[in-house]
Formats: sequence, C-alpha cells, structure tokens
Amino acid sequence: MKTAILAGGKGTRLAEETSVRPKPMVEIGGRPILWHIMMIYSHYGFNDFAVALGYKGDYIKRYFAEYGSLHGNLTVRMGSDIPVEPHQRNHAPWAVDLIETGDETLTGGRVKRLKPYMGDGTFMLTWGDGVSDVDIPKLIDFHKSHGKLATITAVRPPARYGHMKFDGDKVTAFEEKPQTAEGWINGAFFVLEPEVFDYIEGDDVMFEHAPLENLARDGQLMAYRHEGFWSAMDTLRDKHVLQKLWDTGDRPWARWEQ
Repeated sequence: MKTAILAGGKGTRLAEETSVRPKPMVEIGGRPILWHIMMIYSHYGFNDFAVALGYKGDYIKRYFAEYGSLHGNLTVRMGSDIPVEPHQRNHAPWAVDLIETGDETLTGGRVKRLKPYMGDGTFMLTWGDGVSDVDIPKLIDFHKSHGKLATITAVRPPARYGHMKFDGDKVTAFEEKPQTAEGWINGAFFVLEPEVFDYIEGDDVMFEHAPLENLARDGQLMAYRHEGFWSAMDTLRDKHVLQKLWDTGDRPWARWEQ
C-alpha cells in the first residue's frame, strides 16, 4: 500500500526556518520531520511513498538523492570506475516518488496530482508536518472493516497552554502542551480509496474543505479515534516542544526505536 505525503506548503508561521528550506525539511533531532513521518510508516513495513512537492521542492529532491547514495560509511577511490562505494547500507528500504505539484497548488490539488502514482487500490495520505504514535495496521484494519471511501484519524489536540495539577495550592504536576481531554480534530493519517480523487475538482481546492465535507455528506467518511500522541509542527514553539521531547528521550512517535 502506497503512502502520499503533502510536502509543498510554505510554512509561513515557521519563517525563521522556512526562509531557506521547505517546512517538511525542518529538523527534529537532526533529521527532517518528513524523515520522522516516513519512519512511522516504515516501522510497520510501508516503504513506498509519493511526496507532493511545491515550495523549495528541489531541496527535498537533493536530500533524498544524497540520502540514498551518501548515507552511512563510504570508500572513495579516485580514478576508479566506481569512485564512491557505500559500505553496509543501514537506511530504510524506501521507494520515493518526488512529484512537482506547483508552488501555489492547494492541498486538494496536490492530492489530485498524485493520482497517477498511487495505483488502483487503497492508499494512505498524511501531511508533511505532523507526527503521531498511531498504530498504522490498526488504522488500516478499521478502514477495511467499514467499507467506506475514506478514514480520517481524529486526534485530541495539544492544549494551547501548560496544564497544572494541584494539591491545595501546591502544584503537583506541570505538563507543557498535554493532549486536551475534549474535542477532536483532523490529525491527517488518512486511509483512502481511489474514488476519493473524484471528489477533488482541481488545484484550487483545499482537501480539508469540499472533498472531506462532501465525503461526510455522502456518508463515506469515517473517523478512527486516536487517543495517543499527536502533534503538528505549525509554529516555532511547536518545533521547540518536539525537539525537547526528542532531547529528553520521550519520543512517543518514534516507535522504530522502541
């Protein structure tokens, strides 16, 4: 099953980072968040990706061209027919289609432009800026169980402010940006049938608007409720929170390390 990742946005709320690179290439723990997202899927054996490029797409192309050939130890033999010889390859066995979808194309248009690369069966879709510890096989099983065209992962958003617990006036616990206990939002991590492409009219369509609204109207959109960790990297503060989690070793989305 193939996974589509939208990686073409400009990330204007991360301007300090995205003035020189696209948002999905902003790093957490020395790796682009796009790498983290792909590792989430790869952990469960899903290694076939189509990445929708837009703003500074060449940056992402260069990263994967170099990642595949230069990752790990090398031997360089000057004048040889094979001047660069990689040693044991220790990176994931990814196949990655890097598809230009236009700098100004909206999310629905980017999804539509990936249609020729997604095959004729069920596929997955997510955004290039969000990580989660969602169990991908359970998500797929849920999708197959209901027989509808689309499954969306519903998540509890992180609280906007820190959360305190008290014993009288004594603070017994302080959590920075915990998950809220109420409300559900779109956490991406979709599982979709090819007929979903018919709900997208063109480049100027936000996938989150008419396509999802019309799928819901037609009774074709189901929600997989994920109670675990989820976070989107929308702002510099979000990046710092994720980096802090990484640095402390509390990395709930990094199941490949567990």
